[in-house]
Amino acid sequence: MSTLSLTKHHGLGNDFLVLFHPEEYGITDLPALARTLCHRRTGLGADGLLVADTAEGYAARMTLYNADGSVAEMSGNGIRCFAQAVAARRGDLGPQLILTAAGDKVVTLSTTDDPSTIMAQVEMGPVDELTEPEGWAAVECHPDRPVAHLSLGNPHSVVGVDEVSQVDLVDLGGRIPHVNLEIVEPGPESNAITMRVHERGAGITAACGTGACASAYAARSWGLVPPIEPEVVVHMDGGSATVSFDESTPPRAILTGPATHIATIEVEHA
Repeated sequence: MSTLSLTKHHGLGNDFLVLFHPEEYGITDLPALARTLCHRRTGLGADGLLVADTAEGYAARMTLYNADGSVAEMSGNGIRCFAQAVAARRGDLGPQLILTAAGDKVVTLSTTDDPSTIMAQVEMGPVDELTEPEGWAAVECHPDRPVAHLSLGNPHSVVGVDEVSQVDLVDLGGRIPHVNLEIVEPGPESNAITMRVHERGAGITAACGTGACASAYAARSWGLVPPIEPEVVVHMDGGSATVSFDESTPPRAILTGPATHIATIEVEHA
C-alpha cells in the first residue's frame, strides 16, 4: 500500500482531483485510478483526475482523465483548478505556461477575498468549426434550431433552445456520449447566455469551461449576443464565467473564472 497525496478543487462546481507525479507512487494504470478515485459513492468523488508531470519549459504538463477513465484533451475549468494546485506547490501566483493535449495554454492568476479561491484567465486557443459528429441524427434536433459543432481541442455540439430547464439533457447527452453537448438560451442580460452541459466521460456537470467558450462563440454567431459586446457572460448551473475573443481567424477564446481549493487529501492505494 502507498499513501497518495492529492488536492481537490472545483471550478464553478465542476470538481477535480489533482495528483502530482504518479510515477513516484508506482502507479501505471491511471485510467483505473481515475475511475476508483472519482466514483461518487465508493471513491473521493470528482468529475475528473488531473495528473501533473514535469515538462521542460512549462510550469507543468496536465493530463485529464474523466471520471470514467477516458482521456480528455482539455478542460477550461480543470486547467484553472490545475493552475491553482501548481501555484500552491510552487508558492506564487505568477503566470503559468501549461502543456496540454490541446496545446500550450497560458494561465494568469489573481487573488480574491476568499483565500481558498483564485481567479484565473486562460488563453484557450482557437475555436474551430467541426463537421457533424457521428450519430448526430440520434439527437433528433428540429431543423429550425441553431446548431454549431465546434472544437477547442475537444469536440462540442451546441444547440440553441427556448428554455434550458425544460430539456431532458440526460437523455440527449446519452445519445451522443462521445461529444460534449451544450444547450443554450439567451440572457438574462443582453451580453449573456444560460447554458447546461452533458460532458463526454462525465455526464451532466455543473459547469464546463471549453463548453462555455464554444457556447459563447455559437451565441455570437447566431446573434443571441451582440458582436459589439467585449465579453459574453455564460451562466451555468454552478455559476458564471466570462468569455472574450480576439480578432484572429479563427478567433481565439479567453476564459475567465474562479477555482476553489476544497481539500488536501491522503488516501491509501494498493
